[in-house]
Amino acid sequence: MSTNNPPVDKSQLAGTDTLDRGNTNAKLDSLEAFRSDATEQALRTNQGVKIADNQNTLRVGARGPSLLEDFIMREKITHFDHERIPERIVHARGTGAHGYFQCYEAHSALTKAGFLQDPSKKTPVFVRFSTVQGPRGSGDTVRDVRGFAVKFFTDEGNFDLVGNNMPVFFIQDAIKFPDFVHAVKPEPHNEIPTGGSAHDTFWDFVSLVPESAHMVIWAMSDRAIPKSLRSMQGFGVHTFRMINAEGRSSFVKFHWRPKVGTCSLVWDEAQKLAGKDTDYHRRDLWEAIEMGDYPEWEFGVQIVAEEDEHKFDFDLLDPTKIIPEELVPITPLGKMVLNRNPDNFFAEVEQVAFCPGHIVPGIDFSNDPLLQGRLFSYTDTQISRLGGPNFHELPINRAITPVHNGQRDAMHRTTIDKGRASYEPNSIDGGWPKETPPGPQDGGFESYPERIDAHKIRQRSDSFSDHFSQARLFYKSMSPHEQEHIIAAYSFELGKVEREFIRARQVNEILANIDLELAGRVAKNLGLPAPTAGTVDVPTPSLEKSPALSQANLLSGDIKTRKVAVLVADGVDGAIIDALKQALKAEGAHAKVLGPTSAPVTTADGQTLPVDASMEGMPSIAFDAVFVPGGAESIKALSRDGVALHYVLEAYKHLKAIALHGEARQLLVELKLGVDAGLIEDVDASNFPRFFAAIAQHRVWGREAKAKGVPA
Repeated sequence: MSTNNPPVDKSQLAGTDTLDRGNTNAKLDSLEAFRSDATEQALRTNQGVKIADNQNTLRVGARGPSLLEDFIMREKITHFDHERIPERIVHARGTGAHGYFQCYEAHSALTKAGFLQDPSKKTPVFVRFSTVQGPRGSGDTVRDVRGFAVKFFTDEGNFDLVGNNMPVFFIQDAIKFPDFVHAVKPEPHNEIPTGGSAHDTFWDFVSLVPESAHMVIWAMSDRAIPKSLRSMQGFGVHTFRMINAEGRSSFVKFHWRPKVGTCSLVWDEAQKLAGKDTDYHRRDLWEAIEMGDYPEWEFGVQIVAEEDEHKFDFDLLDPTKIIPEELVPITPLGKMVLNRNPDNFFAEVEQVAFCPGHIVPGIDFSNDPLLQGRLFSYTDTQISRLGGPNFHELPINRAITPVHNGQRDAMHRTTIDKGRASYEPNSIDGGWPKETPPGPQDGGFESYPERIDAHKIRQRSDSFSDHFSQARLFYKSMSPHEQEHIIAAYSFELGKVEREFIRARQVNEILANIDLELAGRVAKNLGLPAPTAGTVDVPTPSLEKSPALSQANLLSGDIKTRKVAVLVADGVDGAIIDALKQALKAEGAHAKVLGPTSAPVTTADGQTLPVDASMEGMPSIAFDAVFVPGGAESIKALSRDGVALHYVLEAYKHLKAIALHGEARQLLVELKLGVDAGLIEDVDASNFPRFFAAIAQHRVWGREAKAKGVPA
């Protein structure tokens, strides 16, 4: 049967193909209407309103609280809060643990907060540590700020202290937070670099925003590459208030001090760990808790009386400033101990929701403009991440107190409310739940009645205008090796910046105002002319140095929880290993026996010695020190083993304590190394204390210049 279809004309096919390509191009052209080029365009809101001030939140007076009516700030932060689903936009990479807080004594003169009154009571806590910049899959040891967030489950409700391991921040006003995070995140065109800040957009932003100078120098210091989460300090960053039963208010800054001391990795070590063990920090925390080495911090506050608010040469409300401890010492309040790992990472670590606005009676806010914006932003973010306003009902977030109010329904509601009235006041359900009047103890929450009489304006207080004196104080307070690390960090990071004008601006307009030697050294490393003067007049601070800022002064003085690698092969002296293990155990430290493989080795007296892992499986970067026991056959084997030789060389380069026993001294000749304060030969049980003292110093800083030329 004929179909009456004409024969196929190949020329028509070609024409159709051309036509189709034309239609495709037309479709692509139609998309151009949705492309946006901001060149020579005014800054506007999403509703098309031109923005006159994108630097300051609308507030009551230059130092007053921020106003909810600021539609520009709310639109900007609301959009920012919902940019990533479901991963956290910042602090995505984290880990956590359960524990308790216990106050030392009643602190009723300072605050009426119930968890700070009874030294016999243990308040449950959950802590989440995190990096800031990278996504969930990034490395633990990248150069970055670390989040330090604590949820106190108190009898008066949940109190969230949401801070960092650095006491200041990059910006002064919350309206700039989306700008900062957009700049520090990976470049938008290629999503590079992941988990780092060595790129143009970050340095473009901070070189144009001088208020970031203080935080950036902290981020270029060793504080940004902590040795472990257990060895980090924590800070509340902002100035808060504490209020006692009489209604007297004091300004406070919150501090966490680790019991094991504060110390860091060296840069080469941090980079290698990022590749060899992406989970290094979370693994260390988990294993410490499992072994019973419970991490502990002392919780304290710097207290400033209400009448002393303006006595400093900086503003208490400025989140880019610290109160030097030499001016206001830290008053210890209690201790926090982490003693239980999560049962389920997602249900606890991922679903925990921290909000700075979660406070209890006896604690209140200041008018810090960054804090004021965070009070809105965090709750808004959790609604997006956790699927609605009922995130407080997730088990990890539930208060230990009863929760009754008229807030019902919405997504993921798990409470089955009885009663017919979901409003207050009511008479249907007998008026319940009812308000609790404020009271000295166990009363309803009452905000501090701060008097404010000012115009509502978009303006920053003149007292926020000094951006460099505390950055200079920080740099001057560092030990010589810490200063060298800061110079190296700026040089490395800026060396990755493609645009020379950004590098030059950071050197000439930021670093030169902090310290000319710092600026000159970095300029030389970047091939730029050294600046001869700063660009602004920097006020002289009341302190020239603050020793409390240097990690060199923050060591614990002991070797508790430190880890020592013991390198062995067949023929090793087993007796000295037993003696070392016993001595380390007495000091609260640990030894791991490492062989050429994971198989047991045979000691010089014919005994079987199990090993914990191979040297390749547990590299030197995972340990604090290295011990090489004697035994002629063992040392003969190790001296022919490239992995073993590299192990010792790498530990030497990373400035770690190394002890050699008996025949192990031959390795010094093999490796062409000389003894120093931390490389100790001919160690036996009688002089273990010398080895332990070197470990307690964390690093052999006197070796650093020499070690730079040692391959590892």
